[in-house]
Amino acid sequence: MTELQSTPKRGLISNIFISSDEPRLRAGWRLLLQTLLMLIIGIPISLLAGSIPISGDGLFLSQIVELIIFTLSIYIARRWLDKRSFLSLGLRVNKQAFVDIFIGIAITFVMMGFIYLAEVAMGWLTFERFAWQVEPINSVIIGVLSFLIVFIFVGFNEELLSRGYHLQTLASGINMFWGVLISSSLFGIAHLGNPNATWVSAVGIFFAGVFLAYGYIRTGQLWLSIGLHIGWNFFEGVIFGFPVSGLDIYRLVRHQVNGPEIWTGGAFGPEAGLIVLPALVIGSALIYLYTMKRTITK
Repeated sequence: MTELQSTPKRGLISNIFISSDEPRLRAGWRLLLQTLLMLIIGIPISLLAGSIPISGDGLFLSQIVELIIFTLSIYIARRWLDKRSFLSLGLRVNKQAFVDIFIGIAITFVMMGFIYLAEVAMGWLTFERFAWQVEPINSVIIGVLSFLIVFIFVGFNEELLSRGYHLQTLASGINMFWGVLISSSLFGIAHLGNPNATWVSAVGIFFAGVFLAYGYIRTGQLWLSIGLHIGWNFFEGVIFGFPVSGLDIYRLVRHQVNGPEIWTGGAFGPEAGLIVLPALVIGSALIYLYTMKRTITK
């Protein structure tokens, strides 16, 4: 009769620092180290970028800086702390990736169009003019394209960090439910530094984070969430003329919002108002319909 081999007992240090299912750090330590990496990489890059003379408000340069900091810190953490490939975060590049991005953008057009029409129907929004009625057409084109490019970077950067590293690392250490809850909370808190932000707006951004996470959960890839994020900002701000998370950006449609702030979100934009909730329901239903026959790929 052979003797059963007993599993060796783990020491206190191993229990604190090392995952119980494979030889790598626990999720919490990996998140902490990735955050430290962002600071270590970010400080010199930010100082260098700050020394570059630029015109305008520097939104494009700030997104390039974020792209470098987020991508480099997450690549290092994913490769050497998580012991996974960078692409395994949901960044597989193929034809489906481009379709997901396009569909995500299209879904948010419907969502923001709903918000605009709802506010018009309720008498909360007064249309004033279109941008091309008061500006040269070349200025309009430059304004639209400039912010489209900026929002492409914003969508990639924030999804890589929030639904990419934060959500997936938390899910690997706890479970997907708590991963979505905690990463979306961090996403909401991160926007408290935006103009006109309040705890109410942070709650709205939290629900937006849950919505964006749903795109990842339904596909196993980040591209749909990236498309949703790009389209959300672009249509909300540039096309339909609302503030984007408190930021007053270039707008094709000029109007005044006079409705109750609890519904419209006031100066922060729809994310801080109850109007965002039915829009999120509509968007979630469209995500479900788009992915109902989809095989989740990792």
